[in-house]
Amino acid sequence: MPKVRTENAFSAGGVVFRRRSARADASASRPPTGFDVVLVGQASDDFWVLPKGTPAPGETTEQAALREVREETGVTVRILDRLGSIHYWFSRRGVRFSKEVLYYLMEATGGDVALHDHEYDDARWFPLDEAATRLAHLNEAEIMRQAAAEIERRAD
Repeated sequence: MPKVRTENAFSAGGVVFRRRSARADASASRPPTGFDVVLVGQASDDFWVLPKGTPAPGETTEQAALREVREETGVTVRILDRLGSIHYWFSRRGVRFSKEVLYYLMEATGGDVALHDHEYDDARWFPLDEAATRLAHLNEAEIMRQAAAEIERRAD
């Protein structure tokens, strides 16, 4: 039996948040104040993930995270802190990958989710207290819970 080739893979991304103002969502069903986070995915399938991607040659992990978040969400951000990383395995075309994804806590500074790229069908803001339950992967939901605790800590 031939040995399966294994490769390492790495991505960087972030949990992006913004403070919701009392005026911004006055007509929506969301509470008038609090925090929102942006997720990317396929709304038609209710499939949501955190934005992330692979560094380009010569890019630092921070640069890759900033670029990937901007591309996938349409939102410009600044990094506040490192949240942590997740690890998982997947296979593609006969190769087994060991993947690490490093996440940063990011604050939205501009942009618009309507400007997201084509990689995902949608980029959307969700209430902070709902976001972890919307994520498709449990390991990303744990990163979201860590981010929520840090966002609330910083708000005090």
